[in-house]
Amino acid sequence: MISVIIPIYNEALNIALLYGRLTEVMQAFRQSYELIFVNDGSADNSLALVKELASSHPEVKYIDLSRNFGHQVAVSAGLDRAEGDYVVIIDADLQDPPELIADLYAKMQEGYEVVYAKRKARKGESFMKLLTAKVFYRLLAAITSISIPVDTGDFRMISRKVVLALRQMPETSKFLRGQISWIGYKQTYVEYDRSERNAGKTGYTYKKMFKFALDGITAFSNFPIKFVTATGFLVSFIAFLMIVFSFYVRYFTDLPTEPGWASLMVGIMFLGGVQLISLGIIGEYISRINTDVKKRPLYFVQESNLGEGK
Repeated sequence: MISVIIPIYNEALNIALLYGRLTEVMQAFRQSYELIFVNDGSADNSLALVKELASSHPEVKYIDLSRNFGHQVAVSAGLDRAEGDYVVIIDADLQDPPELIADLYAKMQEGYEVVYAKRKARKGESFMKLLTAKVFYRLLAAITSISIPVDTGDFRMISRKVVLALRQMPETSKFLRGQISWIGYKQTYVEYDRSERNAGKTGYTYKKMFKFALDGITAFSNFPIKFVTATGFLVSFIAFLMIVFSFYVRYFTDLPTEPGWASLMVGIMFLGGVQLISLGIIGEYISRINTDVKKRPLYFVQESNLGEGK
């Protein structure tokens, strides 16, 4: 069986076309499949449309979460209940073409456990979004100890083995593409050109993108903490040099020693800024520890035509 997980958030304008294209692709495999739509607190009639499909198409499954938990948690809910030997993760906006699933599947038959879709081009996106995405992926690749592929999203096919491994990773701040890379096994990619969104507005605001980037960095890198430590030593060394210089000027030269207001304020503001940034970085890590130790469920399901999963 092949399971296709589709997180949806206000995607009513895309569901019918997405279902049609997915069905055409999946029927070509001539084997059983399931389409798992995960409603992540949509405010439109997305869920009603999915239920209508499910009423006459047994391969259509749905999970209605109790509220909006976020894209990564919605995908995790689908992974918890997917029964396929192969699992595809794809968004509902049709930027990632369902037809590429055939290429992902063909590559999996060569013995891979993960085949992800790598973007060659991204149409219909602003210069700022392209720039921030490019900087983030390359920064993450530079500061993490694992190889997280650049220019990729969550669109990929993974084996049952990888799905079972992901179910053992209960952290709250999900970053699935990093988790999948961390798991290891044999992985490769298929390149494609990403299309424009078919209809509707993206749910990924810059605020959500920033949080997502922060989750990825803090989940897979201790570099920020090491940077804070190094910065502390550097500032302390500079302060020591300033003390030595001040001592030298005071006792071994005739230069005026009256301290200037400007230099004093610059020093205070510089040190205060370094301290606040350092505390903020440390606080982010502590916040994530605090969230995880509470061991709250990752999500709650309001309604579903699937079993309990796991």
